[in-house]
Amino acid sequence: MLQQDSLKLFTDEDKKYMKGRHLVTIFHNEQNLYSVVRIRLDDTNLNYEEKEAVVTGYFPRIHEHETYIFFGQMKDHPKFGQQFHVEHFRKDIPHTRDGIINYLSSELFKGIGKKTAESIVDSLGENAISRILETPSLLDSIPKLNPEKAKDLYDNLMEHQGLEKVMITLNQLGFGPQLSMRIYQVYKQETLTIIQKNPYQLVEDIEGIGFGRADELGFQVGIAGNHQDRIKAACLYTLEQDCLQEGHVFLETEQLLKSVKALLEENKRDVIDYNDISIEVIKLGEEGKIMVEDDRVYTPSLFFSEKGLASKIEKILMQTEYAEQFPESEFLLSLGSLEERLGVEYAPAQKEAIQTALLSPMLILTGGPGTGKTTVIKGIVELFSELHGVSLDPKDYKKDDPFPFVLAAPTGRAAKRMTESTGLPAVTIHRLLGWNGSGDFSHNEDHPIAGKILIVDEMSMVDTWLANQLFKALPEQIQVIMVGDEDQLPSVGPGQVLKDLLRSKRIPTVQLQHIYRQEDGSSIIGLAHEIKQGKVPADIRRQQPDRSFFPCSTAQIAEVVQKVVENAKKKGYSSKDIQVLAPMYRGPAGIDRLNVLIQGIFNPNQDGKKRELSFGDVIYRVGDKVLQLVNQPESGVYNGDIGQVVSIIYAKENTEKQDMVIISFDGLEITYTKNDLSQITLAYCCSIHKSQGSEFPIVIMPVVKSYYRMLRRNLIYTGITRSKKFLILCGEEEALRLGVERNNELERKTTLCDRVQSTLTAENVKSGEQSLDSEERVFTAKLMSTNPMIGMENVSPYDFLAEE
Repeated sequence: MLQQDSLKLFTDEDKKYMKGRHLVTIFHNEQNLYSVVRIRLDDTNLNYEEKEAVVTGYFPRIHEHETYIFFGQMKDHPKFGQQFHVEHFRKDIPHTRDGIINYLSSELFKGIGKKTAESIVDSLGENAISRILETPSLLDSIPKLNPEKAKDLYDNLMEHQGLEKVMITLNQLGFGPQLSMRIYQVYKQETLTIIQKNPYQLVEDIEGIGFGRADELGFQVGIAGNHQDRIKAACLYTLEQDCLQEGHVFLETEQLLKSVKALLEENKRDVIDYNDISIEVIKLGEEGKIMVEDDRVYTPSLFFSEKGLASKIEKILMQTEYAEQFPESEFLLSLGSLEERLGVEYAPAQKEAIQTALLSPMLILTGGPGTGKTTVIKGIVELFSELHGVSLDPKDYKKDDPFPFVLAAPTGRAAKRMTESTGLPAVTIHRLLGWNGSGDFSHNEDHPIAGKILIVDEMSMVDTWLANQLFKALPEQIQVIMVGDEDQLPSVGPGQVLKDLLRSKRIPTVQLQHIYRQEDGSSIIGLAHEIKQGKVPADIRRQQPDRSFFPCSTAQIAEVVQKVVENAKKKGYSSKDIQVLAPMYRGPAGIDRLNVLIQGIFNPNQDGKKRELSFGDVIYRVGDKVLQLVNQPESGVYNGDIGQVVSIIYAKENTEKQDMVIISFDGLEITYTKNDLSQITLAYCCSIHKSQGSEFPIVIMPVVKSYYRMLRRNLIYTGITRSKKFLILCGEEEALRLGVERNNELERKTTLCDRVQSTLTAENVKSGEQSLDSEERVFTAKLMSTNPMIGMENVSPYDFLAEE
């Protein structure tokens, strides 16, 4: 059990405090309850002479004109002066008989009149409040106080007074103020009871609390060894962490048991029997907290996402209205007219892809860079418009007549590229579904999106959960086209949707394979395709018109990147044109180091006149290139969006009395308070994962052995294919070759392919056109590509390194 002392309040002796009345709330975050409050100071044991003070910390919105006692430490803020950092607080309550009666009969406690308050004090004495908080059953003996009013009184006391007790106890148990407040927000007055009885519940309910922390608490309260709560928490934690970190949708039972046993025995105190773990796994399955299928164990969310996605794909594919909807002669006539109007000639595979898309309820269009996927999408949109007699202008549609074309992508940058290539509006998948930021969408199976044809680009980035959310929000009578490159990095979240759907061979598929024409003068696409095949050209170090490789060690990466960026800047390139990509954040060749270095080139502050604001180890300045790290749907900004700092407003310059950073995302200006800056980071250098869905004129990509843990073929391939005009590799050739050789080491555990195949067998798919003997539906396109070096014949990446 917890030590009795740890469940008692600290005495006020030896603790620094400030006592005062609330004057104004300067800042209050309703999500994490971080607050900045100015008080009228009544008393303190500090050497502080001012009549007012600013207190900061994590606590609920406090009542105006009430008196509180704050315990903590006084600290000097470099800009805001002295602030009292609160560790815990309580509302000051009277200690005399009359004062307590007046307090209990105040408007804070509805239904408690003066006579009832007098009865409480007469029965329990002048320490009535602390006694009620310790033993709420004492209220049962108070005359004229029915059980409902007694419960309300106790709940209100806990809200106004019990919080201090909870915060102090959590502080003693090693939780910081922020995490303590998060725990209290979930459990309220039940907090200490839950920690006492089953601290492992925190693993399930509180984000940021792992098994290790809960296990420490469990040991303190006597829950150890093979206790069922301990084993259950270890099972849930292991399953969720392995799926999130490795991208798996499930774990095999044997693997789960081994991992859980290792976790439970990590403290060296216990030896756990496999049978005990198996029993709790069975119980978790019976409780619906995990899903067990054959020898596979899933979280419920991922289990139902896979099943739901496979089921919806079946419903869409089993539509009949698209079969032979247009005679081939009509299609070819319309296609010919389109080619004449656009001045293009589609290759045979492109024609086949467009026709398949128009005559099938679903199509997967896949291929590497430069293979003509964008050209095909444009043709699909144009021919759909012509054959169905619908306008491509959104202005021609009224509110009750929805625009038939729905274009979406996982990131804002990918959606923007779709808009630029098609001329049609495109949005992120989250925005399309109406995400509210807490996991709920306004569009679902009950309120589907409106449209006749959906095109989703960068499908390789879409994880299992999001794919299910998207598909269940689709009406059954809709045509779906999924576009992507299966050789790129898989989604950050669990699953590999595009790869699994391709492997199922149940969905009409056109695969475009670009054959590079040497006379085009570009070698980046050719390099990408060789790497996709697991090859590194023998002449990788030889200078090409559009790419270079600079050999250097890990310690030299920063110097090489600096020289390349400095000379590119001299050539007139901006930070928007140049993107440095690296797979790791730490170390001499890491993202953090390179960001600071490149910021000093493009946005220095040598004379100290440029506005800047520090947040942690990062300094943000007006003009900085920044990256959004989390989805912010209410503002229209999403994870992966790149913006620019356009203004910094200091606290003394605004009525909110807090620092603000204004960032423009392609003209959309979003205001961030200093506490919100954890949502962004510098973007001069970013991870290859974050660059997915984007293209940049110049890509600089270090590849060294110190990255080895991250280096794999799909990561290198993804980074290289982000480059539109110039690719500059630097580092160790051996590291590049080792990375390209590493393929499929992290194969994800999924069952989507099997589920799609089982729901769409050869017998229940309607026609040979849709049953897809894949050989009949995979085509190779020998396409010409536009030369990206037009007008730049005399420029090469080596010019960026050469001295002027």
